[in-house]
Amino acid sequence: MAISPEAITQAAISSFSQSDNPRLKQIMQSLVKHLHAFAQETKLTEAEWMAGIQFLTATGHKCDDVRQEFILLSDTLGLSMLLVAMHDGAQSGATEATVLGPFHTPDAPAIASGSDLSNSAPGEPLYVTGSVSSADGKPLAHARIDVWQADAEGLYDVQRGELSGHRRARGLIESDAEGNFSFWTVLPEAYPVPTDGPVGQMLVANGRHPWRPAHIHFLIEAKGYQPLVTHIFREGDRYLDTDVVFGVRPSLVGKFMPHTRGAAPDGREMAVDYWSMNYAFRLQAI
Repeated sequence: MAISPEAITQAAISSFSQSDNPRLKQIMQSLVKHLHAFAQETKLTEAEWMAGIQFLTATGHKCDDVRQEFILLSDTLGLSMLLVAMHDGAQSGATEATVLGPFHTPDAPAIASGSDLSNSAPGEPLYVTGSVSSADGKPLAHARIDVWQADAEGLYDVQRGELSGHRRARGLIESDAEGNFSFWTVLPEAYPVPTDGPVGQMLVANGRHPWRPAHIHFLIEAKGYQPLVTHIFREGDRYLDTDVVFGVRPSLVGKFMPHTRGAAPDGREMAVDYWSMNYAFRLQAI
């Protein structure tokens, strides 16, 4: 007598009923329920599921200590941004969060506020000023500001094998007693996510573009406040409405202002034209 699909699903769900971890039990049983529903809804074949297994295997093989292909997969399926939206819960006045992305590293060099973190990365000079405060506007001194971005050629330092661990367009800064900080970097440009792996192949196969609008990443931490993972996007970028990882929020679009050569706001004499951007970050209390 043939076993029914419904019986198989129920048996798989019930197999987790003895778990002594209530949250894990809930997650696994729901995963089985929805995975089986997906297979039935799409009438998934064994050959198609094998192709899916091979895709996931290839995704794992593409991961290393500087590239996380599974994060890229989560990002491009919209799951990363969905989780951010579900759990951000920004207090009134707090800066909205967005995705971490696959290119954050724990070894960014510490730099003094006002310094240049570009380290000769290609691109037009950009002077960034900002402040860190609570959601209600109280300045936060000694906040830790982790910054990273792609250069004008659309590459992060970890994508350049020739750098051999050298870090550029990346740095750690601390806010001053009034919560202010500044740094020099390069103007961000739109760039494609890596398309040389299985996630890129998935995008191409489905007619999706791989582009992210120009942005700078920020991870900001201060004692007593929730860490903020966010981007500031460049106003006017043509990919703002079609970000491949769905990460754009209107409140995170910043004004990048052009300036002619001459004295910059910090007194630096600029021999070339440059840009500036200012943004006030507000953290929500724990």
